[in-house]
Amino acid sequence: MSNEKDKNQKYEDGKAVLHFTLNEKRYEWHKEYITGAELRKLGNILAEDEIFLAIKKPWKDEPVPDEKEVNLARPEVEHFYSKDKHFKVVLLVNLEEKPWNEKTITFEQVVALAYGSYDNAEGKGYTVTYDRGPHQNPEGTMVKGERVFVKDKMIFNVKQTGKS
Repeated sequence: MSNEKDKNQKYEDGKAVLHFTLNEKRYEWHKEYITGAELRKLGNILAEDEIFLAIKKPWKDEPVPDEKEVNLARPEVEHFYSKDKHFKVVLLVNLEEKPWNEKTITFEQVVALAYGSYDNAEGKGYTVTYDRGPHQNPEGTMVKGERVFVKDKMIFNVKQTGKS
């Protein structure tokens, strides 16, 4: 989705047109910076919801509070999303219902839901597969350090394995 041509378009008045997405909707902006408050207004995001700037792995997504400015003139198109602080779903982990209150979950957190804790000891390993996920990741296999989006009644299968 990101491309240099998008970043270099100009309005008739000569100002640069900068693009970003907010909750998967594309926007144009004609200033170099945008604040969390401006994002909140554009996307009709509730005051109690959080806004994040999506960051490529292995780094964590960056919170964007109302007063924070984000530079939109960087080489790639920025992707923002909002998150309900009161997000609640039920995940099915090894056929057991587990309550969850975040929009994403890590490999280690899935293992902890399945076995009570994540054991990183030598000789221990885990296989995690999932199904019935959201459109960002409908099904697949997770590896250590990975994070996926979740939705209600998403299925996780976790097996303890020995490392060779």
